[in-house]
Amino acid sequence: MYSEYFRRTAALLLAMAISFSTAANPPARESAIGGCPSTPNCVSSVEPDDGHYTYPFALAIDAADGWRRILETVAQLARTTVVRKSGYYVHAESRSRFFGFVDDLELELDESTGIVEVRSASRVGYSDLGVNRKRVERLRKALLYQGIIRDD
Repeated sequence: MYSEYFRRTAALLLAMAISFSTAANPPARESAIGGCPSTPNCVSSVEPDDGHYTYPFALAIDAADGWRRILETVAQLARTTVVRKSGYYVHAESRSRFFGFVDDLELELDESTGIVEVRSASRVGYSDLGVNRKRVERLRKALLYQGIIRDD
């Protein structure tokens, strides 16, 4: 009985590892934060529907200094690596603690308005159990605490 359980569990874990090792590619764009797919594993400040929408960040300080400090804060997020920077656009990858699943975190500053659009999305799967929304809200809280963004 136990050997059958362990065999099935091992087969399931192997199937999961294979499916996740062929994860989707990161976003190809270097600007213009995108929306979300129909799955609930994404949040974006440019997404119109309530299930995916998150508020953008509004800078409380000078754009250049604010952007520099945002990049520093993103680089300090747990298991997160900045993989691409271009002007006022940044793409970072965040890996889950146990399975190493990759989520994409993107931010883009409109220097003229001081608004930072944000998107965080899982590359694979359907549900993320709210992980991407929590990541954006942790980042928002850190930026608010540092006085980089304002609470509108």
